Amino acid sequence: MNDIAAPIQTAALLSSTLARQRQAYFAHPVPSLEERKADLRALQRFVRDHKDAICDAISADYGHRSRHETLLAEIFPVVDGIDHVIGHLRHWMKPQRRSVDLRNFFGARNRVIPQPLGVVGVIVPWNFPLNLSLIPLTYIFAAGNRAMVKMSENSRHLAQLLIERVPDYFPPEKLQFFDETGGVGVEFSRLPFDHLLFTGSGATGRAVMAAAAQNLCPVTLELGGKAPAIVCDDFPMRLAAERILFVKYLNAGQICTTVDHLWLPKARIAEFVDLACQIVPARFPNLATPDYTSIIDQRSFDRLLAALDDARARGATLVQLLPGPAFDAATRKIAPHIVLDAPADSALWQREIFGPILPIRGYGTLEEAIAVINAGPRPLALYPFSNDPATVQMLLDRVMSGGVSVNDALFHVGQHDLPFGGVGDSGMGHYHGEEGFHTFSKLRPVFYQARFSTLKFMMPPYGKFADRVLAFLTK
Repeated sequence: MNDIAAPIQTAALLSSTLARQRQAYFAHPVPSLEERKADLRALQRFVRDHKDAICDAISADYGHRSRHETLLAEIFPVVDGIDHVIGHLRHWMKPQRRSVDLRNFFGARNRVIPQPLGVVGVIVPWNFPLNLSLIPLTYIFAAGNRAMVKMSENSRHLAQLLIERVPDYFPPEKLQFFDETGGVGVEFSRLPFDHLLFTGSGATGRAVMAAAAQNLCPVTLELGGKAPAIVCDDFPMRLAAERILFVKYLNAGQICTTVDHLWLPKARIAEFVDLACQIVPARFPNLATPDYTSIIDQRSFDRLLAALDDARARGATLVQLLPGPAFDAATRKIAPHIVLDAPADSALWQREIFGPILPIRGYGTLEEAIAVINAGPRPLALYPFSNDPATVQMLLDRVMSGGVSVNDALFHVGQHDLPFGGVGDSGMGHYHGEEGFHTFSKLRPVFYQARFSTLKFMMPPYGKFADRVLAFLTK
């Protein structure tokens, strides 16, 4: 296939798939509750039937991915989340009663009816490719839609598994996956979907939104962000260290909602570092442990090592938290690091890290930390650690973010009944929970006129009666 024919054929395949799904939607636009539950159970059955193959495929895409991390962060949330949605779906689908202006419309009724949008496009990143494809699909199917899903170029093994095995569970007019073979994402974002969900970087998100705008296609953007943790002086440091370090080095830091960087009282930085030097080696004895995940590709591996070199060259102190080499080029593993005193304009502070590197910055007062955080783009998450409710509320009031976990990190994302989404540079829109159902539904307002309408007396030609009524209504 030559360079010109490839994108033409890709665009044709995508367009024909969208046309087939939209035709199926028009033929059966509103699936019943039982049909939607059947789709959700089929999705759940696929995951259970292929649990081992999914773990193997994702590990192959990473070079090495901890099996336990895949089970914990991908398989379990999908399977458990589907049970949650099935349990709430009947309630979510019910038409909502809304009040009527009885002065003008006595006897009429108002309802808001959730109805399927049609065909939803999903663009999936590589870091949690099963979670970030199938959890959205859970809400897309719950809302009664059909879906096309474009996988990442770094998820080739998983994409192949999905493309080969999912047709045993869903026909292509209901669900179809696509591999990224070059230029697919560009063509995909240009399709006139009824809704488009993108998860990925802010730069790519802007391009996706611009392409979708040509079709007036609504978008949900789940983007990155330098999510800060702020440990207050009243919080036990060992407990904070245990929780923050678990989240930070999960998936080798390759999580959009991980702790990107940490704020500590200046006098307690050494205490945290000492604790980290005890805690992390107890969890990961060395780089060869199967519990520790590789960096996804060579470009990311090189970028992270360059960021460490940049910080070191500019006077920062690097604390390696595992014995042995700082990295293994053959497996693309980088030892967990803490970085102290990195300049504010260094790479570690200027862009999302997405790796096993934790910069720490000390503060004298919380006002200092708040001012620096608020001077940058709004983060995808905020992690305040304090046992003082007033302090926690002050941080919630003063620092805007997409979501929050208090006295821990990351786990607000795993709560099935909480919406998930960013704000500002970290994204727009929500899914998860009932908000996810609403995102992929048209909440359709419907007015039911009564058998007799009092507006009959307000039709032209207008006279004294209309004058008196309008004077009363507008006094």
